[in-house]
Amino acid sequence: MYGRTKYDHGNGSMSFYKPRQVVEFRNLEFEEDGFLIFIHEDFLNGHNLHNEIKKYSFFEYEANEALHLSPREEQIVWDLFSKIQSEYYNNPDEYSRDIMLTHIDSVLKYSQRFYNRQFINRTELSGRTVSKFNSNLATYFLNGGLSKGLPTVNYMAEQLNLSSRYLSDLLKKETGKTALELIHIYLISEAKNLLMLADQSVSEIAYNLGFENLPYFSRLFKKEVGISPNQFKKQLYN
Repeated sequence: MYGRTKYDHGNGSMSFYKPRQVVEFRNLEFEEDGFLIFIHEDFLNGHNLHNEIKKYSFFEYEANEALHLSPREEQIVWDLFSKIQSEYYNNPDEYSRDIMLTHIDSVLKYSQRFYNRQFINRTELSGRTVSKFNSNLATYFLNGGLSKGLPTVNYMAEQLNLSSRYLSDLLKKETGKTALELIHIYLISEAKNLLMLADQSVSEIAYNLGFENLPYFSRLFKKEVGISPNQFKKQLYN
């Protein structure tokens, strides 16, 4: 169990848990060997990995968004684990901690590479995710959801039954854009359409699109289009 949710993993899978999460293992049945590595936060203090580990977004993934390894990838991870285990049970000296953390760093770097491979190999799945993401955005807009404010990444992820970090990483690999960037692109596209068609002020259009802050809308519009909404509107009549 991870939190209050039960998960079933096949062989060749890896999951990553961030600190202070409740994990329970009971009545386990192994068809093949497996391992767990627990790292105390203080063990990273004073080492480059203390900051480096924060960049790995897979610690924010849900347990059912596991990394599924190929046999060759699995062997690489097992080799690194064996080196960590050997060093852990060896007589400790001033090099022991740094050697173990270096191998752990390698495990994380390989895991990031393998996740990227997983996203690429599952292009059919990720392609469907992009389509569903855009479809849900359109539905949110058409059904008046914008009256509740701008759609958030967390909301979009919930609609797709994914964690927000996994969704953003998957979309980034497929489209080059994060979930938040795709939301912004969609909203600015709608804004450009309304500026061309609707006889409304810029502030009215911003409000109708769910923006409560006009300066924020103007900054975002200029970032995406290159000019302000007012300048864009004026160009239409020149």
